[in-house]
Amino acid sequence: MPDASTNPDLGFASRAIHAGQAPDPTTGAVVPPIYQVSTYKQDGVGGLRGGYEYSRSANPTRTALEECIASLEGGDRGFAFASGLAGQDTLLRALIRPGDHVVVPSDAYGGTYRQFNKVFVPWGIEHDIAAIADVDAVRAAIRPGLTKVVWIETPTNPLLGIADIAALADVAHEAGVDNTFASSYLQQPLALGADVVTHSATKYAGGHSDVVGGLVVTRAGVETARGEDVTEQVAFHQNAVGGVAGPFDSWLVLRGLKTLAVRMERHCDNAEAVVEFLQGHPGVTKVHYPGLADHPNHDVAARQMTRFGGMVSFQVKGGDDVAAKVCAETELWTLGESLGGVEALIEHPGRMTHASVAGTALEVPSDLIRLSVGIEDVDDLIADLKQALDRLT
Repeated sequence: MPDASTNPDLGFASRAIHAGQAPDPTTGAVVPPIYQVSTYKQDGVGGLRGGYEYSRSANPTRTALEECIASLEGGDRGFAFASGLAGQDTLLRALIRPGDHVVVPSDAYGGTYRQFNKVFVPWGIEHDIAAIADVDAVRAAIRPGLTKVVWIETPTNPLLGIADIAALADVAHEAGVDNTFASSYLQQPLALGADVVTHSATKYAGGHSDVVGGLVVTRAGVETARGEDVTEQVAFHQNAVGGVAGPFDSWLVLRGLKTLAVRMERHCDNAEAVVEFLQGHPGVTKVHYPGLADHPNHDVAARQMTRFGGMVSFQVKGGDDVAAKVCAETELWTLGESLGGVEALIEHPGRMTHASVAGTALEVPSDLIRLSVGIEDVDDLIADLKQALDRLT
């Protein structure tokens, strides 16, 4: 009988449900079991069953997730970690060494910049900041012979900037792309020339605000600047560093991926309606959304994304205090960090997710509000934003 779990010709939604997830051979269970186990009986010394010996090195539930995300990203191999930053840290340690140089986006996630600035700088890694939407600026930031990674986040957090993945991949390899905001459903960085893709699985991949995790996907045949196979290096460092996803967390992300396609369609539908409302409100001074025709890189986003996502940022009249008050006065929109869950979230980046970059080149506007548009009834979401904006702007 054909095995749907390994069929690469299936569509995205079918692979999300079946890739790496063949029915359990013992019971026929259609959902991979949670293998809550640390070690495995060996059939004689060195005789491993299915290659499993210790769950830091491999676990069947984590394997199912890693095979699924590799299929969804069109990659060679997937790796699951305890958090997005754990995956990112492991990937970078696999690619760079003390004395190397990295190009970092000028609109990077605050946690990403903190990792580069506070963890990798003391380790001997230098970095320059470049406007990732400007290919010439990235080219100018590269130090020949020293730059080993160009780090790309697209869309960026929280200003929704768009990087031209294909153009940047031509300029610099290795190019690592954070695909968290777009998700595997809306954007395929490896097909556009990226060498590696990362995700915070906490966000759209998990999709229910109940798990923290990270994902890395590599493609075959890519070598580091030192001539090492990237997939082999990431695999080695995943095991050696040990920041792996546990079996229950892997199971939760795998469950989330099954509905990624339908959720992303609803997130996009709702975001487009919210953007239309915000554009017409007198208290809003600017809306950041790559689906808008006046977005600086709208054409690039339209070329490399199937739709424009569920993340929206906007700026308000009255500055920092008004922005913070709007965030506090919504009822259906939950004031909280993170993003990509089924529920609508609102936050003030300057005081919350991006407080760590205050006073740096990555500082965000103080009047900025970020929305993670949920899948609730969109009329309710708009009504709640309206009442908060009407009272406070």
